[in-house]
Amino acid sequence: MKVGTDGTLLGAWAPGGKHILDIGTGTGLVALMMAQRYPEAEVIGVDVDHDAAVQASENVERSPFADRITIIESDILHFDGQFDCIVSNPPFFEDSLLCPDPQRTKARHAVGLTFESLFQTVRTLLTDDGVFSLVMPFNLKHRIMEEAALAGFFMKSEWAVKTTPRKAPKRFLLSFSRHSPECIDTGVGILEDAPGQRSQWYGQLTDAFYIR
Repeated sequence: MKVGTDGTLLGAWAPGGKHILDIGTGTGLVALMMAQRYPEAEVIGVDVDHDAAVQASENVERSPFADRITIIESDILHFDGQFDCIVSNPPFFEDSLLCPDPQRTKARHAVGLTFESLFQTVRTLLTDDGVFSLVMPFNLKHRIMEEAALAGFFMKSEWAVKTTPRKAPKRFLLSFSRHSPECIDTGVGILEDAPGQRSQWYGQLTDAFYIR
């Protein structure tokens, strides 16, 4: 799986902590970005796919953060631990046709990890004051909100993401906690002011990750 905008957005936006878990780490992108943003954090990236776990491990080993990131090949449904920050760029094409490539099917479809099981699993792994953040397609927001509420979570942040100012939102950056916040952090992020021209918001959000 290639590095994509969704993972880049999540890794640059999600609030962190001292003990971070990246569910479905894939290439390890989000785990690496969180380790860069939070120098005191210990990060674990988990992926059920063997080849993904191997690739993520190789990427981590070549990074400056190898001493703080651990990649584990495991089914998150059978994973143990306590984390004050959990992030995930999860599978989300529940109702679409399955891809003929089994690896892409695992990465892009909710096969074995439904929204319900994701939130129930996060509930067992997240500390009382922890935050769970994820990136989701715009049209699945209500599904995610329902599953979050059923698992006992409250919305903490909600950012809609548009590719350009005139287009409708394509993604949501969402974060949840166990406790109801005094106010919800909301906003709209724009990726490009014009084709090929990064917006000020996206530029500032991702500036630390571009090679100068």
